[in-house]
Order: sequence, then structure tokens, then C-alpha cells
Amino acid sequence: MIRYSLNCAGGHAFDAWFRSSADHDAQAKGGLLICPVCGANKIEKALMTPAVSTHEEARPTEAVLLGDKEQKLRGMLRAVRAQVTNNAENVGPRFAEVARQMHDGEVEKTSVYGVASAEEVQSLAEDGIEFHPLPPVPDEGN
Repeated sequence: MIRYSLNCAGGHAFDAWFRSSADHDAQAKGGLLICPVCGANKIEKALMTPAVSTHEEARPTEAVLLGDKEQKLRGMLRAVRAQVTNNAENVGPRFAEVARQMHDGEVEKTSVYGVASAEEVQSLAEDGIEFHPLPPVPDEGN
């Protein structure tokens, strides 16, 4: 896992975790990176210093206390996720295959969600197949 500091075109700074540098690059190229504050999808890496940890020192944990505006945003993300997961079919790891079949008219277009590898996501984006990342919502109180 790798953590990058990111900035959106609106000037918001945030961190995000990726499986690898290639995973970040694929998501960025596919337009899948979204600012959690304003929803902008023009995202760039910020200048970072390397995090070097020794056994003697504990790494601090980054934390935030959300204000009313951010709590509302969190509520909207939770509502979007609930709407999708309650009303769409979970196709699991077959997401890319099913999305491509719907795009090609082989099966009826319906709402589906699932998981896809970075390579599958990149391929779908390159082929002009419209999809959106399902917003993650942190556990309540965390």
C-alpha cells in the first residue's frame, strides 16, 4: 500500500491510499480520483516528503473532526452508497465483464455494482464505457 497527498483543482488537499503507484496512475488516467470535499475530478499529486519510520518512534495518526458541512457531505455519500447497494445488482468481480456487455448491447442496461482491477478499470475508461467509483464511507464514529 502507498499513501499519496493529493490536491484538487479547487485547492483542497487530501490523502488517499493505493495498492501501488501503478494503481494510482491507472485511477488518475481513468478519471476515477474525486475530491472528497468538492467532487472535482482534476486531481494531482502534492509534493511529499518520504515517511521513514524507526522502531523507536511511533508514526502519528492523521485525524479530523468534521464540521456540519463535512458531516452533510458524509451523509450524502452514505445515501448514494445505500441507494446503489439497495437497488442495484452486485455482480462482484464480474463488474468489468457485465459493464462491457451492457455497453455493447449484449444484455439489458441495468444498475450494477461490483469490483474491478486497476487494469479492468483502465480498459473500460479507454473504451469509453461510463462508470463511476462507488464512494467509500468510513465507519460511523471513525
